[in-house]
Amino acid sequence: MQVYHFTEQPYYPAWNHHKGSLRVNLPNEMCDPQIAGDLFHRYYDEWKLADELGFNIMVNEHHQTATCMSSTVIVGLSVLARETKKARLLVLGYPIGHRPDPLRCAEELATIDVVSRGRLDMGFIKGVPYEFPASNQNPVGVMDRFWESHDFILKAMTHRGEPFNWEGEHFHYRQVNIWPRPVQQPHPPVWTTTGNRTQAKLLGEKGYVMATLGSGYATRPLYDAYRAAYAAKWKRPAPADRFAYLGLVAVADNEAEARRRGELVAGYLYSSSIVHVPFRNPPGFLTADDNAKMLRGLTAPRSFTKDRRAINMHSGSVQDLIDAGLLFCGTPDQVYRQIVDFTEYCGGMGNLLMMGHAGFLSHEDTVSNLTMFSQEVMPRLAAYKQPEPQSVAA
Repeated sequence: MQVYHFTEQPYYPAWNHHKGSLRVNLPNEMCDPQIAGDLFHRYYDEWKLADELGFNIMVNEHHQTATCMSSTVIVGLSVLARETKKARLLVLGYPIGHRPDPLRCAEELATIDVVSRGRLDMGFIKGVPYEFPASNQNPVGVMDRFWESHDFILKAMTHRGEPFNWEGEHFHYRQVNIWPRPVQQPHPPVWTTTGNRTQAKLLGEKGYVMATLGSGYATRPLYDAYRAAYAAKWKRPAPADRFAYLGLVAVADNEAEARRRGELVAGYLYSSSIVHVPFRNPPGFLTADDNAKMLRGLTAPRSFTKDRRAINMHSGSVQDLIDAGLLFCGTPDQVYRQIVDFTEYCGGMGNLLMMGHAGFLSHEDTVSNLTMFSQEVMPRLAAYKQPEPQSVAA
C-alpha cells in the first residue's frame, strides 16, 4: 500500500471568528498575510519531512476559503517538485472543468513532471459546489467542459510532430505544441474522484486510479462498480493500485493521546459544513438522481458504520468517525488493524490518502503523527498482502 500525506493548508486562526461561513464570503481582512506566510512555510516543512519519512504527497486546490489556502495548486507543486526528492506528487485535485485555458493546464502539469523528474500524478476533478462563485462558471454542463478539457490535455501531452489545432465545443486553439513535454510516457498517471456508481463505471473503463473521499463503509459499492466495468473492458480483475481512499489519521503511543489528536484532525470534517446556504448546492451541480438521494438523506453528511448505523460526519464523535471508517485513530497497532479491516471490507485498496494534519493540530503533533505512522504503521502496510483482485459482475 502506498501512503500519501495530505493537508488542506488551512488558515485556522479565522475559524472561530466567522459569521456562518468559512467559504466564498468570509472577508479576507480576517487573513493576516504574515501569519499566512508562517503557515505556508510550516506546511512545506511538514511535506519535506513526509518526503524524508517515505510518504508520497497529496495537494489540492480550493478558492476563497479559510479552510484551504491553496488557491493555486501549481505554486505548491512547483515548490514541492524542487524541494522533495522521492515522493510521488499527487494533485487531487485540479478542477479542469472550471479552468478557461486547458492549454495552460497541460503546460503547467508537464513542467511539474519535468522539474520533479517524473513524479507527478494528475488528479482531475469536478470540484465542490463552492468553486462556482469563484470561477464564475455555470454548474450546468461542468462535466462536458471537464471531459473536453481532459481530452485536450492528454492529447497535448502525447502529441508528437507538427502542431495541431483543436476545435471543440468549449475550447479552440489554432496551434498546440507544448514545451517541455512530460517525462512520464505517454503522460503522467491520471487519477480522479467520485462518489457516484455511474461515474465509477466510467472510470473503470478508462482504467484510471479512482479515489473516494470520506465515503466510509459506503465505499465498497463504488469499488465494485469500478471493478465490474474494468473487468469488462480490460478482461482482467482491477488491481488494488487502481483504488484510493482518503481517511483522517491520528496515531500516538497511547489511546488517550491519539483520541485527543483525532478530535483536532476531525476539525476538517466539522469545518467543511460551515458554508453560507446559497453556495452549498447551486442548481445544476448535482444530477436529479443525486438531489433526490440527498433529500432522502442517503448521501453526505450522513455516513454509515459497518453495521449500517448512520452518523453525521460533520458532528460525529471520534468514536463515531472511527466506526464509520472516516478516521483511523489509536495506537500504531490499532490504526494498522483499522486500515487493514477497512481495506479488506472494500476488497482491496492500494493507496491511502492520509490526512495527517487538519484543523487545529499543532506542528509538533503533526510531526509526531507523521513520524510514528512512518515508523510503526507504514512498514506493515507496505508488507501487507492485498486481497486477491476480484471480478464483479456488471
